[in-house]
Amino acid sequence: MKSNIKTEADIQGMRVAGRLASELLDMLEGKVRPGITTGQIDQWVHDHMVNVQKTIPATLGYAPPGYTPYPASCCTSVNHQVCHGIPGNKLLKNGDIVNIDVTVIKDGYHGDSSRMYIVGEGSIAARRLCETTYDCMWLGIAQIRPGATLGDIGHAIQTHAEKNGFSVVREFCGHGIGKKFHEEPQVLHYGRPGTGEKLVPGMIFTVEPMINAGRREIRELADGWTIVTKDHSLSAQWEHTVLVTETGYEILTQSEGTPAPSRLVTGA
Repeated sequence: MKSNIKTEADIQGMRVAGRLASELLDMLEGKVRPGITTGQIDQWVHDHMVNVQKTIPATLGYAPPGYTPYPASCCTSVNHQVCHGIPGNKLLKNGDIVNIDVTVIKDGYHGDSSRMYIVGEGSIAARRLCETTYDCMWLGIAQIRPGATLGDIGHAIQTHAEKNGFSVVREFCGHGIGKKFHEEPQVLHYGRPGTGEKLVPGMIFTVEPMINAGRREIRELADGWTIVTKDHSLSAQWEHTVLVTETGYEILTQSEGTPAPSRLVTGA
């Protein structure tokens, strides 16, 4: 299947939704600290979406074929949890790392983004994993321009992760997004340059590499959603929603508090 090319009206709607998703993550800065639960994070996210932004939490009740409805308004994946961690009574402690993944629906459009949060003082190893994963996302994004391919994105991510001794999760990938939460194309975070679908202006998709400190193998927990590393090693993920423009790319999930682009991309 080919990607859904967005109209100018779609792009404007996606800019609004993307900014709101990013502002939601801004709101959590400083709140993610030792002693709070992942359930509290979910409550903050839900309340801000519904009462402040007037957005709809896309994950709440989301049920792809074969899944039970997801029970929360965000995903909180702690330490060796790779993705889709369900918020609950888990207390965060000093040194934990947590990925918070949010998707808002505004006027029918989906804004999808995630960030890593280090709880208190993270270890050198944990910080290095989070930073390398951030660099991986940005090195992938930097490949985006008309005429490039999806394989170019995956190759840039995989090369940097493996060069630093980390591994790339292969069972989950980025995805097209718009009025649907998940659509074509699938954006793999590994691959060979010059392969896969060619990028054209108007495509919108996420780049969201999941990088493990140990081996790449994963397993699903009994809750039917939470994915963890098989070897119990730490895992990190960052995510932006990106538009292919006539000359390159535009990050749609940007706001005042968005972390600056990787220095490996800017050269700063």
